[in-house]
Amino acid sequence: MSEGGGQNEPCEEAEAARPGNRWSDLVSLAKPRITLMVVISAGAGYLLGASGRVDAFALFVACLGIGLVAGGTSALNMVLERDIDARMERTRGRALPTGKVSTGAATLFSLAVAAAGLLLLAAFVNGLTAFLAVIALLSYVLIYTPLKQVSSLSTLVGAVPGALPILGGWTAATGTLDPGGWALFGILFFWQLPHFLALAWMYRDDYRRGGLKMLGVADPAGRQTRRQSVLYAVALLPTSLLPAVLGLTGVVYAVAALVLTGTYVVSALRFAAAADSPAARGLFRVSLLYLPVLLLVLTLDGSPAALAEPGDPPTLTVGSPPIGG
Repeated sequence: MSEGGGQNEPCEEAEAARPGNRWSDLVSLAKPRITLMVVISAGAGYLLGASGRVDAFALFVACLGIGLVAGGTSALNMVLERDIDARMERTRGRALPTGKVSTGAATLFSLAVAAAGLLLLAAFVNGLTAFLAVIALLSYVLIYTPLKQVSSLSTLVGAVPGALPILGGWTAATGTLDPGGWALFGILFFWQLPHFLALAWMYRDDYRRGGLKMLGVADPAGRQTRRQSVLYAVALLPTSLLPAVLGLTGVVYAVAALVLTGTYVVSALRFAAAADSPAARGLFRVSLLYLPVLLLVLTLDGSPAALAEPGDPPTLTVGSPPIGG
């Protein structure tokens, strides 16, 4: 994500404004770092959902398809918000506001990438996972994106498509919607909310310039922002333990989840007490560490021991014994 900066020479401004449609600029529309996190969460969902040994090809196709849909969705969001991005310090250096990519090329790229992901999921994974990907795309682009200009409830709404990739990974492995998949969905859902509330507080002036009704804008004193950050972090505590309660993981994950989520709650409480940007940044940084570490422990403590071809008999899993097992 590029920062807005100083003045350019007139000739450089003219060059920047000329659409180049370079591949790297097009790829930047897909927000690669966020898409990578989506792929990691989908992979964790698949590994947790797989019973016995894992089909490496199915895992790869599921992650690729979900990642392509996520990247296409992010790119469509950038197309729709190009004028908003141009008004915000944090985003005005992106490819569309600077004119490095034309709107037409960005739209075609977005639709092609998302369609390729959906086709992969429908053809090589299963219809349920493809359907969840469609729901994620449509809810993000058609509901969350316009709602940001209307209501601070957009953060809550946007957490739904944000949590669907890990559920999609689960359904890619199981073909069903069951408690294990919904537990993973719940973890991603509640994790996102303090993460984005901290971000909205840090960049509240920028969001105001962009005309976005984030909670940090609608709540100048930060009371609701701080209260909700603590509320959702606390809600994450029991939710993060559900994989262990359901027998998907064991004691190692349960202990790690308690420690990690407890740290998240403490960071939210510090933000609630201080009500300043450094405390919000601290919460945001903890959130960035929380998810990859939790998913790593989740996968290692509950994933199958080896990869296999489809049809091979199941094998024993690695990890600590299930709670109560």
